[in-house]
Amino acid sequence: MTRDNPHLSRRTALRTVAGAALGSVAGCVNNGDSPGGGNSTPSEEGGIIQQVTVEGTELVIEYSSEKGVDQINLVQPNGELFGQRETAAGSQQVSFEIGTSYEPGEYTVVALSGEETLAESSSVIQPEIGIQEVGLYRNNPEKPWNEVYGDTETDRLKNGEAYVTVENTGSGPEAVVGLIFSGDVPNPVEDPRGSGMYETEQVVISPGETTDLFSSSFPFGSESEEGMGCSPDGNSGQFTVTVRTQVGGDPVSETFNVQYSGSTEMSDCEVSITET
Repeated sequence: MTRDNPHLSRRTALRTVAGAALGSVAGCVNNGDSPGGGNSTPSEEGGIIQQVTVEGTELVIEYSSEKGVDQINLVQPNGELFGQRETAAGSQQVSFEIGTSYEPGEYTVVALSGEETLAESSSVIQPEIGIQEVGLYRNNPEKPWNEVYGDTETDRLKNGEAYVTVENTGSGPEAVVGLIFSGDVPNPVEDPRGSGMYETEQVVISPGETTDLFSSSFPFGSESEEGMGCSPDGNSGQFTVTVRTQVGGDPVSETFNVQYSGSTEMSDCEVSITET
């Protein structure tokens, strides 16, 4: 990700002329109704900076083309300049690619005319990942298992496959870089090979988006030495799903109740997963 002139001070980045600050609009980037999970902060009616929206991994700024704006600056939470865009004649929009390596926090959009600051708008850009549910092939055959894993020859392998549904309720994009199952599953793997997600090192989740992460460790497959197995009368326990993230940094974990019953073999086992 390219950031223009990161050494510039906040004073230089804002380029404020004393006494010339005309209108400042501040607020969080709130959930919007735009396609693709874009989140936006509307400005005051008739304002210079009219809307700040996160669309995918881009920050999109809409502004009034009638106010003489010739440059838009984006300032990071640490006060350094993230980037700057010159406006084109007749244009009302510029964008910045923030990716999934940005610093979460309050960003300031500054509209300029020459050296004069016309307006500023502050928005909090920060992801918030939550784990919604865990599902298995045997309980959710309608999921696109073959699209993800390819044609699996035996039900033994299919029965080990699992997905985790996660949602980004924050205002910025996030990249999930790790998926771990631990505790009372037949095949707990606390240090999976790679990311723990099937054939991918990361999954990017836009603000407002819900997606399924598919495990590569087959946590509900054949019972390992440390795993919990099935029994005709039922074995009950708890397992934890942990999602590692790139932007937020701190792992996100959720614990679920589980029961294995109806068989001595995992391939024929009835698995019931409920929230704790």
